[in-house]
Amino acid sequence: MSSPSSGKNSATAFAPASAANVAIGFDILGFSVDVLGDKVSVKRTDKPGVVIAGSSGVVKEIPRDPERNTAGRALLAMQEVLKPGFGFEVFIEKGIPLGSGLGGSAASAVAAVVAANALFDKPLSKIELLQFAMQGEKVSSGSLHVDNISPSLFGGLVLTVGIDHPRVKQIPVPEGIRAVLVHPHLFLSTKQARGILKREVTMSDFIWQTANLAGFISGCYTNDLDMIRASFEDVVIEKQRSQLIPGFDTVRKGAIDAGALGCTISGAGPTMFAWALERDAEKVRAAMVSAFGAANMKVDHWIVPIETAGAYVLPG
Repeated sequence: MSSPSSGKNSATAFAPASAANVAIGFDILGFSVDVLGDKVSVKRTDKPGVVIAGSSGVVKEIPRDPERNTAGRALLAMQEVLKPGFGFEVFIEKGIPLGSGLGGSAASAVAAVVAANALFDKPLSKIELLQFAMQGEKVSSGSLHVDNISPSLFGGLVLTVGIDHPRVKQIPVPEGIRAVLVHPHLFLSTKQARGILKREVTMSDFIWQTANLAGFISGCYTNDLDMIRASFEDVVIEKQRSQLIPGFDTVRKGAIDAGALGCTISGAGPTMFAWALERDAEKVRAAMVSAFGAANMKVDHWIVPIETAGAYVLPG
């Protein structure tokens, strides 16, 4: 399989941050966060292979070995399948802190394949790009999962079913809902946060969690805020990971008391997010920031719409 050059020698793409799991959809559900993101520039080289030229932004030191770099590994996977007859030189501008729970490794992989795709005569579909980006994400987390990759690529609230043959569905979000994100200045690796998880759940928790996932998604499709609020609870993962985040219980309670529909961990953490109606979003943010402050944690914070743009090639 090959895809000849488009005639372009370089392209730069932006891929947004993302909040994975969304409480009840571990490894299958996530939403994009356009206020943050990574930019990756890809240039054609005469020699096949991938060269990581450098990085800038909030992360200065990244692995230069493409096999150990999320963007590099995704592009190597692309080359292994497409065999385009040329290589890639990559420069990464990190806008997402590593270990933040905001999908930084996924965004780099997504931006890389979207930029490289612009150099082909026959661009690949997003589903094809998804499968290459997944190989990059595996470098960071140690496993194939798409709950950050899919929303970063497609945009909005995204459900992904399957790994070998993934099916992606963008879920509608009721009008007026905003995401409130608060990022404590703490590094938490995805591998560490996955490593503490138990491998088995009780039957009662399985039923409860399944009901919450079904209720949440049905609430999104039917604009049923009461159903979303009632279902926005993780009974499997959150209670295991919350111990890794100082002030978790107080932050969550503060958000709910301020009117949030739900509040939980973004991805592997330590960032936490809440969903709230626009009229309540500022109160929710203030409560979460205050609670982290009481735990002596400095934070960054944002209120964002849950957009549907996803990754894109920058003009120029």
